[in-house]
Amino acid sequence: MGSACVKVTKYFLFLFNLLFFILGAVILGFGVWILADRSSFISVLQTSSSSLNMGAYVFIGAGAVTMLMGFLGCIGAINEVRCLLGLYFAFLLLILIAQVTAGILFYLNVGKLKQEMGSIVTKLIRNYNSSHEDSLQEAWDYVQAQVKCCGWVSFYNWTDNAELMNRTEVTYPCSCEDKGEEEDGLLLRKGFCEAPSNGTQSGNSPEDWPVYKEGCMEKVQAWLQENLGIILGVCGAVAVIELLGMLLSICLCRHVHSEDYSKVPKY
Repeated sequence: MGSACVKVTKYFLFLFNLLFFILGAVILGFGVWILADRSSFISVLQTSSSSLNMGAYVFIGAGAVTMLMGFLGCIGAINEVRCLLGLYFAFLLLILIAQVTAGILFYLNVGKLKQEMGSIVTKLIRNYNSSHEDSLQEAWDYVQAQVKCCGWVSFYNWTDNAELMNRTEVTYPCSCEDKGEEEDGLLLRKGFCEAPSNGTQSGNSPEDWPVYKEGCMEKVQAWLQENLGIILGVCGAVAVIELLGMLLSICLCRHVHSEDYSKVPKY
């Protein structure tokens, strides 16, 4: 009966480590996505937010080590090597502490991220230059076009842009244009566009702009909250698997009474 329990524990530990390896890859992917994203407002945030960058690097490091430990845990479980099982338990504990720390940092800094987002976006809108190619400007154009919003609090945020308001014709941000049912999701328009003149308009009045009236603040913050929730949820799932893996490794380690290093694969 004892031998059967050891075998069951061993193969359960192997399966947990396989799942552990996959979820480690997911965590690493989240960190890489935060740093590499160039098509949404994350690229705007990560260039200015030290807390977001720090959290991303913690996720990448924890994800990479998690994948490595999942692999070593599989070897230790199948070959019943106490040394590997002991190291596996110790490193698993360190990974769990790192991931909990990263999760707490993200949770505690959500409010700070929202404040940083508002100041970053309003500054970006104020300094937006239609004749200058800039990745941050393109990212914000993408957000406005995809989320169907304009400005941060409202489209009036664009009145802080001196270049736009100095235009004598009715001119508006192209990515804010409300086309109704004629939306073209494949074409991203950048810079400033002039509205067709009807002869009665004088100057560049925001009330005459054919743009979305709703600001992006609530939609973008909801998107950030949702995605941070997903990240924290994945971390929570990994933490549960880590705890189970630690328990199984301790149980298996207690039943392995002697070292047999001939079982360890030679490369």
